[in-house]
Amino acid sequence: MKKILLSSILLFSLAACKKSWLEIVPLGQLVATTTDDYDKLMNDPGYYFYNYTGGWHEPMIMGDEVAAEATFFSNRSAVKDGLFEWKDSIYVMPDQQAYTLYVHNVQLYNWNKIINEVLQAQGGTEAQKRSIQAEAKATRAWSYFNMVNYYCKPYTAATAKTDLGFPIITAADITGSGFQRGTLQQTYDFIIEDLKDALGTIQAKPLIVTRMSRPAVEGLLGKVYVFMGDYNAALPLLNDAIMHVTANGQTSFYNYNETFATNGSFMPIDYNYGPQSPGQNMNDIREAVVSKVYNAGPYVPLSPSGLVLTPEAQALYGASDFRLRFYTNRNPDNANNAGGRLRKYGMQYARYGVQLADLYLLRAECKARLNDLAGAQADLLELRKNRMPLADAPVPSAIANNQNALIRFVIEERIREFAMEGYRWFDMRRLSVDPLFAGKTYTHTLYNTNGTTVTYTLKPNRFTLMLPRNITDANPGMPNNL
Repeated sequence: MKKILLSSILLFSLAACKKSWLEIVPLGQLVATTTDDYDKLMNDPGYYFYNYTGGWHEPMIMGDEVAAEATFFSNRSAVKDGLFEWKDSIYVMPDQQAYTLYVHNVQLYNWNKIINEVLQAQGGTEAQKRSIQAEAKATRAWSYFNMVNYYCKPYTAATAKTDLGFPIITAADITGSGFQRGTLQQTYDFIIEDLKDALGTIQAKPLIVTRMSRPAVEGLLGKVYVFMGDYNAALPLLNDAIMHVTANGQTSFYNYNETFATNGSFMPIDYNYGPQSPGQNMNDIREAVVSKVYNAGPYVPLSPSGLVLTPEAQALYGASDFRLRFYTNRNPDNANNAGGRLRKYGMQYARYGVQLADLYLLRAECKARLNDLAGAQADLLELRKNRMPLADAPVPSAIANNQNALIRFVIEERIREFAMEGYRWFDMRRLSVDPLFAGKTYTHTLYNTNGTTVTYTLKPNRFTLMLPRNITDANPGMPNNL
Protein backbone atom coordinates (compact mmCIF):
# COMPACT_ATOMS: atom_id res chain seq x y z
CA MET A 1 0.00 0.00 0.00
CA LYS A 2 2.82 2.38 0.86
CA LYS A 3 4.49 1.77 -2.50
CA ILE A 4 1.19 2.29 -4.30
CA LEU A 5 0.58 5.55 -2.48
CA LEU A 6 4.08 6.88 -3.04
CA SER A 7 3.99 6.07 -6.72
CA SER A 8 0.70 7.95 -6.98
CA ILE A 9 1.79 11.31 -5.65
CA LEU A 10 4.00 12.59 -8.42
CA LEU A 11 4.01 16.36 -8.35
CA PHE A 12 2.69 16.93 -11.86
CA SER A 13 0.36 13.94 -12.14
CA LEU A 14 -3.11 14.64 -13.45
CA ALA A 15 -4.53 11.38 -12.14
CA ALA A 16 -7.52 11.81 -9.84
CA CYS A 17 -8.08 10.01 -6.54
CA LYS A 18 -11.32 9.88 -4.56
CA LYS A 19 -11.13 11.67 -1.23
CA SER A 20 -13.07 8.88 0.50
CA TRP A 21 -10.33 6.40 -0.43
CA LEU A 22 -7.65 8.71 0.94
CA GLU A 23 -9.46 8.94 4.28
CA ILE A 24 -9.18 5.20 4.86
CA VAL A 25 -6.33 4.25 7.20
CA PRO A 26 -4.48 1.32 5.57
CA LEU A 27 -4.43 -1.83 7.67
CA GLY A 28 -1.33 -1.96 9.86
CA GLN A 29 -0.40 1.68 9.25
CA LEU A 30 -0.79 4.78 11.41
CA VAL A 31 -1.79 8.30 10.49
CA ALA A 32 0.39 11.01 12.01
CA THR A 33 -1.55 12.76 14.77
CA THR A 34 0.91 13.53 17.55
CA THR A 35 3.97 15.75 17.59
CA ASP A 36 6.06 12.63 18.13
CA ASP A 37 4.55 11.09 14.98
CA TYR A 38 5.63 14.07 12.88
CA ASP A 39 9.04 14.04 14.52
CA LYS A 40 9.48 10.42 13.48
CA LEU A 41 8.45 11.29 9.92
CA MET A 42 11.51 13.53 9.73
CA ASN A 43 13.65 10.47 10.53
CA ASP A 44 12.66 8.81 7.25
CA PRO A 45 15.87 7.26 5.78
CA GLY A 46 14.60 8.36 2.38
CA TYR A 47 15.54 11.92 3.30
CA TYR A 48 19.21 11.18 3.86
CA PHE A 49 20.18 7.96 2.04
CA TYR A 50 19.59 7.54 -1.66
CA ASN A 51 20.44 4.10 -2.89
CA TYR A 52 19.55 3.78 -6.55
CA THR A 53 17.82 7.08 -7.29
CA GLY A 54 17.65 10.57 -5.85
CA GLY A 55 21.32 11.43 -5.38
CA TRP A 56 23.58 13.45 -7.59
CA HIS A 57 23.99 10.58 -10.01
CA GLU A 58 23.15 12.76 -13.01
CA PRO A 59 25.49 15.66 -12.07
CA MET A 60 28.22 13.13 -11.28
CA ILE A 61 28.23 12.12 -14.95
CA MET A 62 27.78 15.65 -16.36
CA GLY A 63 30.73 17.40 -14.70
CA ASP A 64 33.55 18.42 -17.03
CA GLU A 65 36.22 17.07 -14.66
CA VAL A 66 35.38 13.54 -15.85
CA ALA A 67 36.11 11.57 -18.99
CA ALA A 68 35.17 7.94 -19.70
CA GLU A 69 36.86 4.70 -20.70
CA ALA A 70 34.56 3.02 -23.24
CA THR A 71 35.45 -0.50 -22.11
CA PHE A 72 34.40 0.11 -18.52
CA PHE A 73 31.63 2.67 -18.94
CA SER A 74 29.25 -0.01 -17.69
CA ASN A 75 25.49 -0.07 -17.19
CA ARG A 76 25.29 1.74 -20.51
CA SER A 77 21.88 3.10 -21.33
CA ALA A 78 20.36 5.84 -23.42
CA VAL A 79 20.03 7.89 -20.24
CA LYS A 80 23.62 7.45 -19.09
CA ASP A 81 25.00 8.10 -22.58
CA GLY A 82 22.69 11.08 -22.95
CA LEU A 83 23.94 12.65 -19.74
CA PHE A 84 27.59 12.11 -20.66
CA GLU A 85 27.02 13.48 -24.16
CA TRP A 86 24.88 16.38 -22.85
CA LYS A 87 22.09 15.52 -25.26
CA ASP A 88 19.02 17.71 -25.57
CA SER A 89 16.60 15.02 -24.44
CA ILE A 90 17.62 12.53 -21.75
CA TYR A 91 14.39 10.93 -20.53
CA VAL A 92 12.52 10.51 -23.81
CA MET A 93 10.28 7.48 -23.19
CA PRO A 94 6.80 8.12 -21.73
CA ASP A 95 7.41 5.73 -18.80
CA GLN A 96 10.90 6.99 -17.88
CA GLN A 97 11.25 8.74 -14.53
CA ALA A 98 14.00 11.33 -14.15
CA TYR A 99 15.72 9.95 -11.07
CA THR A 100 16.18 12.95 -8.77
CA LEU A 101 13.04 14.69 -9.99
CA TYR A 102 10.99 11.60 -9.17
CA VAL A 103 12.29 11.50 -5.60
CA HIS A 104 11.62 15.23 -5.16
CA ASN A 105 8.05 14.77 -6.33
CA VAL A 106 7.38 11.89 -3.97
CA GLN A 107 8.94 13.45 -0.92
CA LEU A 108 7.43 16.89 -1.48
CA TYR A 109 4.02 15.55 -0.47
CA ASN A 110 5.37 14.45 2.91
CA TRP A 111 7.24 17.71 3.58
CA ASN A 112 4.14 19.73 2.76
CA LYS A 113 2.04 17.52 4.98
CA ILE A 114 4.39 18.02 7.93
CA ILE A 115 4.66 21.77 7.34
CA ASN A 116 0.91 22.24 7.08
CA GLU A 117 -0.19 19.93 9.90
CA VAL A 118 2.40 19.69 12.66
CA LEU A 119 1.34 22.88 14.46
CA GLN A 120 -2.07 21.26 15.07
CA ALA A 121 -0.58 17.96 16.26
CA GLN A 122 -1.49 16.48 19.64
CA GLY A 123 0.98 16.74 22.50
CA GLY A 124 4.41 18.29 22.49
CA THR A 125 5.35 21.89 23.02
CA GLU A 126 4.95 24.77 20.64
CA ALA A 127 8.73 24.98 20.32
CA GLN A 128 8.96 21.28 19.36
CA LYS A 129 6.27 21.65 16.72
CA ARG A 130 7.87 24.72 15.18
CA SER A 131 11.28 23.06 15.16
CA ILE A 132 9.88 20.07 13.26
CA GLN A 133 8.13 22.39 10.83
CA ALA A 134 11.39 24.29 10.35
CA GLU A 135 13.24 21.07 9.52
CA ALA A 136 10.64 20.18 6.91
CA LYS A 137 10.83 23.66 5.37
CA ALA A 138 14.62 23.56 5.23
CA THR A 139 14.58 20.09 3.68
CA ARG A 140 12.01 21.22 1.12
CA ALA A 141 14.20 24.22 0.29
CA TRP A 142 17.24 21.98 -0.10
CA SER A 143 15.39 19.82 -2.61
CA TYR A 144 14.03 22.83 -4.52
CA PHE A 145 17.57 24.20 -4.74
CA ASN A 146 18.57 20.93 -6.42
CA MET A 147 15.66 21.23 -8.84
CA VAL A 148 16.50 24.76 -9.98
CA ASN A 149 20.04 23.56 -10.67
CA TYR A 150 18.69 20.82 -12.88
CA TYR A 151 15.71 22.37 -14.65
CA CYS A 152 16.15 26.15 -14.55
CA LYS A 153 18.69 28.47 -16.13
CA PRO A 154 21.67 29.60 -14.05
CA TYR A 155 20.66 32.60 -11.95
CA THR A 156 21.32 36.06 -13.28
CA ALA A 157 19.59 39.05 -11.71
CA ALA A 158 18.98 40.66 -15.10
CA THR A 159 16.81 37.80 -16.40
CA ALA A 160 15.61 35.96 -13.29
CA LYS A 161 12.21 37.69 -13.37
CA THR A 162 11.51 36.32 -16.84
CA ASP A 163 13.42 33.01 -16.88
CA LEU A 164 11.27 29.95 -16.23
CA GLY A 165 11.20 28.71 -12.66
CA PHE A 166 10.27 25.39 -11.10
CA PRO A 167 6.66 24.70 -10.02
CA ILE A 168 6.07 25.75 -6.40
CA ILE A 169 3.73 23.37 -4.61
CA THR A 170 2.86 23.88 -0.95
CA ALA A 171 -0.26 21.73 -0.57
CA ALA A 172 -0.16 18.04 0.38
CA ASP A 173 -2.70 17.15 -2.30
CA ILE A 174 -2.19 14.22 -4.65
CA THR A 175 -5.15 15.27 -6.80
CA GLY A 176 -3.68 18.63 -7.79
CA SER A 177 -3.13 19.64 -11.40
CA GLY A 178 -2.57 22.71 -13.53
CA PHE A 179 0.88 23.42 -12.14
CA GLN A 180 2.70 26.52 -13.34
CA ARG A 181 6.45 27.07 -13.58
CA GLY A 182 6.44 30.75 -12.62
CA THR A 183 9.75 32.60 -12.79
CA LEU A 184 13.22 31.72 -11.58
CA GLN A 185 13.15 34.70 -9.22
CA GLN A 186 9.92 33.43 -7.65
CA THR A 187 11.49 30.01 -7.12
CA TYR A 188 14.60 31.47 -5.48
CA ASP A 189 12.41 33.74 -3.34
CA PHE A 190 10.48 30.66 -2.22
CA ILE A 191 13.68 28.81 -1.30
CA ILE A 192 15.02 31.81 0.61
CA GLU A 193 11.72 32.33 2.45
CA ASP A 194 11.66 28.70 3.57
CA LEU A 195 15.23 28.90 4.86
CA LYS A 196 14.72 32.24 6.62
CA ASP A 197 11.53 30.96 8.25
CA ALA A 198 13.38 27.85 9.39
CA LEU A 199 16.20 29.83 10.99
CA GLY A 200 13.84 31.35 13.52
CA THR A 201 12.78 28.10 15.17
CA ILE A 202 15.06 25.24 14.09
CA GLN A 203 17.15 23.37 16.63
CA ALA A 204 20.67 24.67 17.18
CA LYS A 205 22.13 21.18 17.47
CA PRO A 206 20.48 18.11 15.94
CA LEU A 207 20.27 14.84 17.79
CA ILE A 208 21.66 13.27 14.64
CA VAL A 209 23.37 15.01 11.74
CA THR A 210 21.00 13.49 9.19
CA ARG A 211 18.50 16.15 10.26
CA MET A 212 18.57 19.88 9.58
CA SER A 213 19.88 22.29 12.21
CA ARG A 214 20.69 25.97 12.49
CA PRO A 215 24.24 25.75 11.04
CA ALA A 216 22.99 23.58 8.17
CA VAL A 217 20.30 26.12 7.29
CA GLU A 218 22.73 29.03 7.61
CA GLY A 219 25.20 27.24 5.36
CA LEU A 220 22.58 26.29 2.79
CA LEU A 221 21.16 29.82 2.67
CA GLY A 222 24.68 31.17 2.26
CA LYS A 223 25.22 28.74 -0.62
CA VAL A 224 21.99 29.88 -2.28
CA TYR A 225 23.22 33.47 -2.18
CA VAL A 226 26.59 32.42 -3.64
CA PHE A 227 24.76 30.80 -6.53
CA MET A 228 22.88 34.08 -6.99
CA GLY A 229 26.17 35.99 -7.05
CA ASP A 230 25.28 37.88 -3.87
CA TYR A 231 28.49 37.40 -1.90
CA ASN A 232 27.75 40.19 0.58
CA ALA A 233 24.58 38.39 1.68
CA ALA A 234 26.28 34.99 1.71
CA LEU A 235 29.34 35.79 3.81
CA PRO A 236 27.72 36.51 7.22
CA LEU A 237 25.59 33.38 6.90
CA LEU A 238 28.63 31.23 6.12
CA ASN A 239 30.45 32.85 9.05
CA ASP A 240 27.58 31.92 11.36
CA ALA A 241 27.30 28.41 9.95
CA ILE A 242 30.98 27.63 10.55
CA MET A 243 30.93 29.23 14.00
CA HIS A 244 27.81 27.33 15.08
CA VAL A 245 28.79 23.96 13.65
CA THR A 246 32.17 24.26 15.35
CA ALA A 247 30.45 25.05 18.65
CA ASN A 248 28.19 22.03 18.24
CA GLY A 249 31.20 19.74 18.27
CA GLN A 250 29.52 17.23 15.97
CA THR A 251 31.44 18.02 12.80
CA SER A 252 35.17 18.21 12.12
CA PHE A 253 37.71 17.51 9.40
CA TYR A 254 39.56 14.26 9.07
CA ASN A 255 43.27 15.00 8.97
CA TYR A 256 44.58 12.92 6.10
CA ASN A 257 48.13 13.32 7.38
CA GLU A 258 46.98 11.10 10.25
CA THR A 259 44.41 8.85 8.58
CA PHE A 260 46.82 7.89 5.77
CA ALA A 261 49.76 7.40 8.12
CA THR A 262 50.93 3.88 8.98
CA ASN A 263 48.14 2.27 10.97
CA GLY A 264 45.93 5.28 10.26
CA SER A 265 42.15 4.83 10.19
CA PHE A 266 41.99 4.90 6.35
CA MET A 267 44.60 2.17 6.09
CA PRO A 268 45.27 -0.32 4.63
CA ILE A 269 44.34 0.63 1.08
CA ASP A 270 42.58 -2.26 -0.62
CA TYR A 271 43.65 -2.72 -4.24
CA ASN A 272 40.01 -3.14 -5.29
CA TYR A 273 38.14 -0.74 -3.01
CA GLY A 274 40.67 1.87 -2.01
CA PRO A 275 41.10 3.45 1.45
CA GLN A 276 38.96 2.51 4.45
CA SER A 277 37.44 5.99 4.38
CA PRO A 278 33.98 7.58 4.65
CA GLY A 279 33.52 6.66 1.00
CA GLN A 280 33.17 3.04 2.12
CA ASN A 281 30.90 3.75 5.10
CA MET A 282 27.51 5.33 4.54
CA ASN A 283 27.19 5.95 8.29
CA ASP A 284 30.33 8.07 8.58
CA ILE A 285 28.98 11.58 9.21
CA ARG A 286 32.03 13.21 10.76
CA GLU A 287 32.48 15.92 8.09
CA ALA A 288 28.75 16.49 7.51
CA VAL A 289 26.83 19.55 8.68
CA VAL A 290 23.72 17.80 7.45
CA SER A 291 24.35 14.31 6.10
CA LYS A 292 22.84 13.18 2.82
CA VAL A 293 24.48 10.23 1.10
CA TYR A 294 23.95 8.52 -2.24
CA ASN A 295 25.18 5.20 -3.53
CA ALA A 296 27.93 5.94 -6.05
CA GLY A 297 28.97 2.33 -6.43
CA PRO A 298 29.25 0.25 -9.60
CA TYR A 299 25.81 -1.37 -9.55
CA VAL A 300 23.41 1.57 -9.56
CA PRO A 301 21.70 2.51 -12.85
CA LEU A 302 23.82 5.65 -13.26
CA SER A 303 27.02 4.23 -11.86
CA PRO A 304 30.36 6.07 -12.19
CA SER A 305 31.98 2.92 -13.62
CA GLY A 306 34.28 3.89 -16.43
CA LEU A 307 34.58 7.51 -15.37
CA VAL A 308 38.11 8.86 -14.98
CA LEU A 309 39.60 12.24 -14.22
CA THR A 310 40.42 14.36 -17.22
CA PRO A 311 44.12 15.11 -17.66
CA GLU A 312 43.35 18.73 -16.73
CA ALA A 313 41.63 17.77 -13.48
CA GLN A 314 44.36 15.26 -12.64
CA ALA A 315 47.00 17.97 -13.10
CA LEU A 316 45.35 20.10 -10.40
CA TYR A 317 46.64 17.80 -7.64
CA GLY A 318 50.08 18.21 -6.15
CA ALA A 319 52.15 15.06 -5.64
CA SER A 320 51.77 15.28 -1.84
CA ASP A 321 47.98 15.73 -1.89
CA PHE A 322 46.54 12.77 0.01
CA ARG A 323 43.29 13.10 -1.92
CA LEU A 324 45.09 11.38 -4.79
CA ARG A 325 44.94 8.18 -2.74
CA PHE A 326 41.24 7.92 -3.46
CA TYR A 327 42.21 7.30 -7.09
CA THR A 328 44.02 4.51 -8.90
CA ASN A 329 45.63 4.23 -12.33
CA ARG A 330 44.38 0.65 -12.56
CA ASN A 331 41.22 -0.15 -14.45
CA PRO A 332 38.48 -2.28 -12.87
CA ASP A 333 40.13 -5.36 -14.45
CA ASN A 334 43.27 -4.48 -12.41
CA ALA A 335 45.30 -3.68 -15.52
CA ASN A 336 47.16 -0.40 -15.72
CA ASN A 337 45.31 2.36 -17.52
CA ALA A 338 47.17 2.80 -20.79
CA GLY A 339 46.84 6.57 -20.67
CA GLY A 340 47.70 6.87 -16.99
CA ARG A 341 44.25 8.25 -16.23
CA LEU A 342 42.84 7.94 -12.72
CA ARG A 343 39.52 6.54 -11.57
CA LYS A 344 38.02 7.13 -8.15
CA TYR A 345 37.83 3.77 -6.44
CA GLY A 346 37.56 4.84 -2.82
CA MET A 347 33.94 5.97 -2.98
CA GLN A 348 31.05 3.57 -2.66
CA TYR A 349 29.04 6.38 -1.05
CA ALA A 350 29.17 10.06 -1.96
CA ARG A 351 28.09 12.92 0.31
CA TYR A 352 26.13 15.86 -0.93
CA GLY A 353 24.07 17.39 1.86
CA VAL A 354 26.02 20.23 3.47
CA GLN A 355 29.67 19.30 4.03
CA LEU A 356 32.13 21.21 6.19
CA ALA A 357 34.61 21.48 3.31
CA ASP A 358 31.90 23.06 1.14
CA LEU A 359 31.25 25.75 3.75
CA TYR A 360 34.93 26.66 4.01
CA LEU A 361 35.36 26.79 0.24
CA LEU A 362 32.21 28.84 -0.26
CA ARG A 363 33.38 31.27 2.42
CA ALA A 364 36.85 31.45 0.91
CA GLU A 365 35.27 32.30 -2.44
CA CYS A 366 33.12 35.02 -0.90
CA LYS A 367 36.12 36.55 0.84
CA ALA A 368 38.20 36.46 -2.33
CA ARG A 369 35.43 38.05 -4.38
CA LEU A 370 35.03 40.77 -1.71
CA ASN A 371 38.81 41.35 -1.78
CA ASP A 372 39.56 39.86 1.65
CA LEU A 373 42.47 37.90 0.21
CA ALA A 374 44.05 37.09 3.57
CA GLY A 375 40.75 35.74 4.87
CA ALA A 376 40.30 33.58 1.78
CA GLN A 377 43.81 32.19 2.16
CA ALA A 378 43.12 31.36 5.82
CA ASP A 379 40.00 29.37 4.93
CA LEU A 380 41.84 27.52 2.20
CA LEU A 381 44.64 26.70 4.60
CA GLU A 382 42.17 25.34 7.17
CA LEU A 383 40.99 22.76 4.65
CA ARG A 384 44.26 22.07 2.87
CA LYS A 385 46.32 21.43 6.01
CA ASN A 386 43.98 18.47 6.61
CA ARG A 387 44.48 17.15 3.09
CA MET A 388 48.27 17.38 2.62
CA PRO A 389 51.46 18.07 4.60
CA LEU A 390 51.37 21.48 6.27
CA ALA A 391 54.38 22.68 4.28
CA ASP A 392 52.40 22.29 1.04
CA ALA A 393 49.08 23.63 2.30
CA PRO A 394 49.46 27.45 1.93
CA VAL A 395 48.21 29.06 -1.26
CA PRO A 396 51.14 29.51 -3.69
CA SER A 397 52.66 32.98 -3.38
CA ALA A 398 52.15 33.74 -7.09
CA ILE A 399 48.40 33.37 -6.55
CA ALA A 400 47.84 34.56 -2.99
CA ASN A 401 47.73 38.32 -3.66
CA ASN A 402 46.03 38.27 -7.05
CA GLN A 403 42.25 38.47 -6.58
CA ASN A 404 41.18 36.81 -9.82
CA ALA A 405 43.85 34.14 -9.56
CA LEU A 406 42.78 33.42 -5.99
CA ILE A 407 39.13 33.05 -7.00
CA ARG A 408 40.18 30.60 -9.69
CA PHE A 409 42.29 28.73 -7.15
CA VAL A 410 39.24 28.35 -4.88
CA ILE A 411 37.26 26.88 -7.78
CA GLU A 412 40.11 24.50 -8.54
CA GLU A 413 40.21 23.50 -4.87
CA ARG A 414 36.54 22.60 -5.15
CA ILE A 415 37.47 20.19 -7.95
CA ARG A 416 40.30 18.71 -5.89
CA GLU A 417 37.98 18.19 -2.95
CA PHE A 418 34.81 17.05 -4.69
CA ALA A 419 35.83 15.59 -8.07
CA MET A 420 33.48 12.93 -9.45
CA GLU A 421 30.83 13.55 -6.77
CA GLY A 422 28.49 15.89 -8.70
CA TYR A 423 29.56 19.25 -7.25
CA ARG A 424 31.31 20.36 -10.40
CA TRP A 425 28.12 20.39 -12.48
CA PHE A 426 26.55 22.98 -10.18
CA ASP A 427 29.73 25.09 -10.26
CA MET A 428 29.85 24.87 -14.06
CA ARG A 429 26.33 26.25 -14.23
CA ARG A 430 26.84 29.25 -11.99
CA LEU A 431 30.26 30.06 -13.46
CA SER A 432 28.83 29.96 -16.99
CA VAL A 433 27.22 33.37 -16.29
CA ASP A 434 30.24 34.73 -14.38
CA PRO A 435 32.30 37.22 -16.46
CA LEU A 436 35.50 35.97 -14.82
CA PHE A 437 34.95 32.55 -16.43
CA ALA A 438 33.39 33.76 -19.67
CA GLY A 439 34.21 31.96 -22.89
CA LYS A 440 35.10 28.60 -21.36
CA THR A 441 34.28 25.53 -23.45
CA TYR A 442 33.17 22.39 -21.65
CA THR A 443 33.90 18.99 -23.18
CA HIS A 444 33.72 15.28 -22.44
CA THR A 445 36.07 12.73 -23.94
CA LEU A 446 35.29 9.06 -24.47
CA TYR A 447 38.45 6.94 -24.77
CA ASN A 448 37.90 3.95 -27.08
CA THR A 449 39.81 0.70 -26.78
CA ASN A 450 41.49 1.19 -30.15
CA GLY A 451 43.12 4.43 -29.02
CA THR A 452 40.68 6.78 -30.73
CA THR A 453 38.63 9.33 -28.86
CA VAL A 454 35.23 10.94 -29.23
CA THR A 455 34.69 14.47 -27.91
CA TYR A 456 31.34 15.94 -26.88
CA THR A 457 30.88 19.69 -26.37
CA LEU A 458 28.31 21.15 -24.00
CA LYS A 459 25.95 23.62 -25.64
CA PRO A 460 25.15 26.63 -23.42
CA ASN A 461 21.43 25.88 -23.34
CA ARG A 462 22.10 22.41 -21.95
CA PHE A 463 23.26 23.83 -18.66
CA THR A 464 19.50 23.45 -18.16
CA LEU A 465 18.06 19.96 -18.54
CA MET A 466 14.84 19.49 -20.43
CA LEU A 467 11.87 18.26 -18.44
CA PRO A 468 11.32 14.52 -19.01
CA ARG A 469 8.71 13.17 -21.38
CA ASN A 470 6.35 11.87 -18.69
CA ILE A 471 6.08 15.39 -17.23
CA THR A 472 5.44 17.20 -20.49
CA ASP A 473 2.94 14.56 -21.62
CA ALA A 474 0.96 14.95 -18.39
CA ASN A 475 1.10 18.75 -18.54
CA PRO A 476 0.61 19.89 -22.16
CA GLY A 477 0.52 23.55 -21.19
CA MET A 478 3.77 23.54 -19.25
CA PRO A 479 6.65 25.04 -21.26
CA ASN A 480 9.81 22.96 -21.52
CA ASN A 481 13.38 24.18 -21.64
CA LEU A 482 14.51 24.69 -25.23
